[in-house]
Amino acid sequence: MVIWIYNILLTLGSLVWVPWMLWRARRRKEGVDWRQRSGEYPFKLEKGRPRVWIHAVSVGEVMAALPVLREVRQVGPDVEIVLSVTTSSGHRTATGFPDAYDRLVYFPIDVYRFVLAALVRVRPTVVAVMETELWMNFLDASQNLGATTILINGRISDRSFPRARTFRFFYRDLLRRVDRCLMQTTVDAERITALGARSVEVFGNCKYDQALEGLDAQPGVWRGELGLDPERPTLVVGSTRSEREEALVVEALGTMKTEGLQVVWAPRHLERTDAIVAALAGLPGGAVRRSQSRSLAGSGSRVMVLDTYGELAQVYCVADAVVIGGGFDDLGGQNILQPLAHGKPVVHGPHMQNFRDVATAATARGCSLTVSDAASLAATLDGLFADPEGRARMGAAARELVAENLGASRRYAEAVVAAAKKTD
Repeated sequence: MVIWIYNILLTLGSLVWVPWMLWRARRRKEGVDWRQRSGEYPFKLEKGRPRVWIHAVSVGEVMAALPVLREVRQVGPDVEIVLSVTTSSGHRTATGFPDAYDRLVYFPIDVYRFVLAALVRVRPTVVAVMETELWMNFLDASQNLGATTILINGRISDRSFPRARTFRFFYRDLLRRVDRCLMQTTVDAERITALGARSVEVFGNCKYDQALEGLDAQPGVWRGELGLDPERPTLVVGSTRSEREEALVVEALGTMKTEGLQVVWAPRHLERTDAIVAALAGLPGGAVRRSQSRSLAGSGSRVMVLDTYGELAQVYCVADAVVIGGGFDDLGGQNILQPLAHGKPVVHGPHMQNFRDVATAATARGCSLTVSDAASLAATLDGLFADPEGRARMGAAARELVAENLGASRRYAEAVVAAAKKTD
């Protein structure tokens, strides 16, 4: 009954969500393949070897899925992997790791005829969705076609849980279509159980494993590539997500007292590049874009905006300190694990709901600091740059935290492969 109501509302709401999807894609300059989003893939796979469909949404989920995909390769070398994404930025990111999957597709819009067309072409034995990507029609059609459905690296955020409880009747019916819910933490497991999930287990957070991506970066090489002076302090700003956050960081940079500071700034969405460059125009030398000027050296600027894909994970290696966005505005935060894995002290905002456990652990271990405004951000960063021994202690604590929490990706991969071979 619930799925019928869902589809009636989906149909009636198409007058709103279809224009909204098109507008958002145009605003973000996303070259989405709408044929694939309608389930029309340029292939039709036959049953035979075990096949896993793993769904990640955008850049963050693709990067988080990478260690799981690679562990699936190790645990089940005969398993065929289809990776799906929703956004063009996620698609671009995934194309940089072609060894991690056999086929890359866009995820179908959750209209029954679209998801059914996509699933008939892929014929997965297991469907594994990352974190919170639970779509009623897709999961229903997956089970109807005989696939085992698994939620991996599952989480229920502080913000979404109260809303989900209000619509528990819907989530109970939705979660009936998930055979196993493999969650990041005990809190996540308790929350999804309260919403009606079955077969719930705690496997850990695979983003700790994903944080190891980029650790092979050579600081000397990247300083040369970016034109950074090794004798001057370097700040990396990663994953800012809104105008409010950008204004806060720009104000802090304008009032900092650290001599010779050089900055590499990577926004979460590249369409924010123009706005950031414009906001930085008031600082001495303004800003240069990575795509237009490959080096800070000789540019007259002290800020480079990283408007390219796939470099941030390695660029963290040059930082003396890191600022992570998503938490200065009330956006739920962004992943702080990559800079922590590099052994870098991290500063972030107070709104870290989507990364609650990681942020809490990092703060408790003394490897991250929380600030809420431009003045405190500037003062905190000046203090860090003036205290190399303190930065070293924070860096060591960061590496220890990451090392202690590795291994979840292997557990997820073993569960997925076991289900694929059992179903097959």
